[in-house]
Formats: sequence, structure tokens, C-alpha cells
Amino acid sequence: MIGARGTCDVRLATLFPRGNRKKHEDEAAEVGPQRRPALTAHEWSALVLDEWSLRPLHEGPWRSVSSLLGRGSSAGPEADAPDESVLTGRGLIGGHPVVVAISEFSYMGGSMGLEAGDRIAEALEHARRERTPFVAITCSGGARIQEGMVALVQMAKTAAAAERLHEAGIPMISVLAHPTTGGVFASYATQADIIVAEQGALAGFAGPRVRAVRSVPGADETLSADDLRDSGLVDAVLELEDMRAYLSRALDILVSPAAPDLSKTQREEVSIDGLEKGWAVVEHARHPGRPRALRYIAGLSSDFVPLLGDRGGIDDPALVGGIARLGGHSVVVAAQAAAPATGGLERRVGAAGYRKAERLMLLAQRLRLPLVTFVDTPGANDSIENEAHGLGAAISDCLATMSSLGIPTVAVVIGEGGSGGALALTMADRVLMQQNAMYAVTSPEGAAAILYRDRSRAAETAEAMGVAASDLLALGAIDAIVPEPEGGAHRDPEAAIRLLEPALARALDEAAAQTNDQRMRARIKRLRRIGRLSRRLLPRTAHALAAVARKAGGLLHPLGGGALAMRARAPHISNLARGDGALWRRGRRLVSRRRALPRGGGEHQPG
Repeated sequence: MIGARGTCDVRLATLFPRGNRKKHEDEAAEVGPQRRPALTAHEWSALVLDEWSLRPLHEGPWRSVSSLLGRGSSAGPEADAPDESVLTGRGLIGGHPVVVAISEFSYMGGSMGLEAGDRIAEALEHARRERTPFVAITCSGGARIQEGMVALVQMAKTAAAAERLHEAGIPMISVLAHPTTGGVFASYATQADIIVAEQGALAGFAGPRVRAVRSVPGADETLSADDLRDSGLVDAVLELEDMRAYLSRALDILVSPAAPDLSKTQREEVSIDGLEKGWAVVEHARHPGRPRALRYIAGLSSDFVPLLGDRGGIDDPALVGGIARLGGHSVVVAAQAAAPATGGLERRVGAAGYRKAERLMLLAQRLRLPLVTFVDTPGANDSIENEAHGLGAAISDCLATMSSLGIPTVAVVIGEGGSGGALALTMADRVLMQQNAMYAVTSPEGAAAILYRDRSRAAETAEAMGVAASDLLALGAIDAIVPEPEGGAHRDPEAAIRLLEPALARALDEAAAQTNDQRMRARIKRLRRIGRLSRRLLPRTAHALAAVARKAGGLLHPLGGGALAMRARAPHISNLARGDGALWRRGRRLVSRRRALPRGGGEHQPG
């Protein structure tokens, strides 16, 4: 009996005998290659905490497990033996104050019982009260079987305490040490904002001894740290010697936000006169030498810590994200990574990628950090597989989530912005667009396929679509144009980065200077004003598209370009864009009858 901490029997001494390293190594070898004995809590604290900084939260006697079982020496308890399966305390990592909970595997396999659950929950509450980041280092077999249902409930207790920490906006980082399984893995350990794993660690819900009970071939297999990383369930897999540096870098970003200072950056107005339009812009945006998101992140940030996965079992490499220091701001970044692939620049984000983007949005919201997105995609990856995985819903969730965030948000269109796949990351307080980037409802090839039924005539359609930055600024869809080096960003990528840096810093400062209510109202106003501000622009665009339609002979499929061409022939398209319900319904009826709306020089009013 171990007091209120739970019961134990003589099997404990044979499961994890102190001083019998050889047997411990043999047992570790049973669960996979290259396993080694788990580090003790004090070894972990020495590894990750600044020297002499640990201050335990529970000052209790350190007792020998063997002595508690009546097997201790006559000299008394061993001075360094733990009294529970978790060590909680305060300390420093890279000079940053933290609250830690470190598992002690030598005590009943690091299992979590009543006392351990209490200590972990109290440490989480202490971090919440003191507004101090929480770092969990887990090394456990799971819930303590000897305590039965009492131990199982500790999963809920610790997960609930972690959620309260999230609600307070306090960062939480978990280190999954070897091994981390069972109720600890499935509770507070995987509730963290950032999760890293020890290289070679065994980690998962069901450990090897649980799986070995089954007679199904392969049922005894257990996930490793690399498996979790490949599935996007952890953000990094690290060697022991790299742990402290990683945690210190992450804390540098998470706990050092910058205050907005509009005096440091001046708005640079870009004249739209003389800017290229149409197909020339499309060629610039798609140029293979154009700097892409990762190049900008590397050039603009003093530090960047990548985060992986949608936490649902998939990491889409087409969507890159993480925490970073950009222009003195601590931010969360979500970027469409335009990496060349077989068959050309296939860089489309799939369903898992948009779920990953939503995870990053919610992380930014939880930690009260600004969100910066880099947009560069011809559209979403609409393969049948992605459709089956919920692509449409994932895009919809990004739109809804980003529009409702209570934090500053900035989007930068740096290349090709295509359709809803691009829009999903541009519902921001400030939308910047490089002068040779493009942004459109669909690709020029897609529009040409609808209007001409011939994708090769895309160049004739591009200018009429208004894909250029100057067109979108006049439309009210973007807030500012970012200049590029002469000839385009591909001519001098470093100069393009230097030109973007002050514009991004200014946009972040402007958004951060507003209150949450002001930002929310401004987002709604932007959505409502886009059609209204374009009354003079849209008729010109409509007539241009109508001309294209006439060249196509008007042979447009009613479910394809019919509605588009019908509206294109209508100079009062601004009424449709304004959302006039009666006119919209009337237009739909006329479209269904394959009749054009009446022409007229003035604005048509519904009858």
C-alpha cells in the first residue's frame, strides 16, 4: 500500500527493479530496436531546464520504492528515490519561466493514479494562475491499473485542466519521451499546442503489452515517434541534445509578443498607372523562378518553428505552418507552399491541408498571436480522394474560422491566387498583393474553357477577368499593392523580400492597433462593400466578358457559362453584386428561359 497514491504489490519490484540495468535494457529491447532505459525525472530536468532553476511544487519525502515494500536496507530510504510518478515544479528554459510536469518512469512505470493526476492538474492550474507556459515531459505506461476506475478518471481531470489553460491563452508544450502510452498519451500529453517526441520513442494509445494480448498477426505493433511525425500527430522528432534549444526557441516566440508601433513603418503608395495586367501578370505569377512562401518566411523571419499535421492523422506538405518572428511580431504562419512537382507546378492544398490551416488559425486565436497567411495556389486539390475526405467542408471551415478570429490577421498574395482554395486563406483584416501576383475566381484557362470551350484561348480571357493587383484594388478585394523589383520578383528575390517586409510590418501594426470589435466590423464591411465599390468597374468587366461570349457564338451550356454570360451582357450587374434579392430572382428566371436581361444605359430597377 502506498498511502493515498494507490496500491501496489510485490510485482512492482520485479517490473522495474532499481540497480538492475541489464534487465531493464532487456525489457526495453522487447518493444523495438534501439530502445534504451527511460530517463528519470531529474535527468530530464537537468536536460531541458536551466541549471539549478528547478523549484518543486510538492515538497515531500523522496522514498525508495523498495523500502516501501519492506525491501529497503536497514540504513533507511534512498535519498534520490521518487515518491510519485510525476515531478512538478517551476523552472527556467532559456531564461523563460515555465511550469513543468515530468514523468518518473521508475515509479510504477510512470503510471497515472490519483496523486499523480492531482499533481498534474494542480501544476496546470498553477501555470494558469501565474500565466506561465506549461511544459509536460511524459514517460508513462498509462493509467495505474492498481487503482482501477479512480486512475482512469485522471485522464478527464488532466485533460480538463489543460483545456482551462488553453482558455486562458497560456502556451503548452508536450515532450513525448520513451515510452508514452495509454491514458497519459490520450489525455493531457496530446492536448498541447506544440507536441514533440524523443527520437526513437515508442508512443501511442495502446502499448505493446496491451496489443500482445490479441492473437491477430501484427497486433503487437506499436507506433514510433517517426510514425507520429509522418502522420502529422507531432510537430517534431528530436534527439535528446536538441530538446533544450528547441523549447527555448519556441518559448522565445510564444512569450515575447511585440506591441504595435505605426511610427516605425510608413505606408508606401504604389501607383497603379503602368502596372501590367492580363496575361502578362499571369506569366509573372507562375514564373518558376518566382520566390515562394518558404523563401519569404526564411527571409522575413528571425526564427521559424514549423508545426505539422491536422491532428487527424495527415500532414499535407502543400500547406506549411508554424510560429515565427516576423518584423518583431510573434505570429502564427499558414502558407501555401508552391513547390515544383512532377508534371509542373502542382502545389494544391487538399482537405487535410485546409484542416491544418484551421488548426493554425485556432492556435493563433488561443495564444492571442497575429495570423499571417501567404497565398500561392492555382486552386484546391480537388481530386476524388480529397473530395471524399471533405475538401469542401474544410475550405468552408477555414472561411468561417478566419472571418471570426479575434486576433489581427494579414494575408499576402505572393503568386497565383486561384478560386476558393486561395480565398480560404485571405479572409484577413489586411490583404496585401504583390504587383505581379494574380487573384481570380478561376484560372484563365478555366474561364476560357467555359466561354470558348478552348483552354488555349486563356490569354484572351485573362485581362477581361481582372486578375491583376490594380483590378482587385479598384474592386476593393485587397488593401494594398506591394511593389516588386523591376521585371518581377523572379529577377531579384532578395529585393522582393526587402520590399515586402515594411508593407507586412505596417499591415500587422495597423491590424494590431484596432480592437477586436473594430476588426470584426471591418471584416463584415469589406465583404459587403466589394460589390458596391465596383459599380463603375464591374460594367466594364461585364462588357469585356460579353464580347468574349459573343465571339464564342453564344453557345454556352446553361449549367456552365450560361449564367456568367447572361450577367456579363447586363450593364446593371452592379445590382446583382449588391445583392438585390428581387433582381437576382428575376435574373435566375430569365436565365432559365435562356433569355437575356434587357439592355439599358442606366441602372435597372426591379419591377
